[in-house]
Amino acid sequence: MKTLTLSVADTIVDKTLEKGRELKLAPLTVIVLDAGGQTKVIKRDDGSSLLRPEIAMGKAWGTLGMGFGGRDLARRAAKAPAFFGALSDMSGGRMVPVPGGVLIQSDAGDILGAVGVTGDTSENDEACAVYGIRSANLTPDTGD
Repeated sequence: MKTLTLSVADTIVDKTLEKGRELKLAPLTVIVLDAGGQTKVIKRDDGSSLLRPEIAMGKAWGTLGMGFGGRDLARRAAKAPAFFGALSDMSGGRMVPVPGGVLIQSDAGDILGAVGVTGDTSENDEACAVYGIRSANLTPDTGD
């Protein structure tokens, strides 16, 4: 697979939300971006708060823009806050450098897109994204 299809993006989102419900997490919002940073699918659990779509987008967009998972993005942001402040300015504030942003890779290691999840803790958000990506038979890259 060289591109992320709508069907696969739907599977990722639905399985991510399913995992969140199974774990009894707070309501999640999930977005899948293609390799060009365009939205393929976004869904919000009932009860998701107002800014969740923007947070999910920032998690996915940041990982895709920098080319590594949210955990690595968070580590790098902690070590170089001035640089990440500049990146935030350059991107119009679109980067959220925390776990919960996960790259979607093919078996060959090609980046097909990214998932952003928000609503619970960043670690729980990330675990649900990983589950969703693996459910679509693709490889998650969390930055670990």
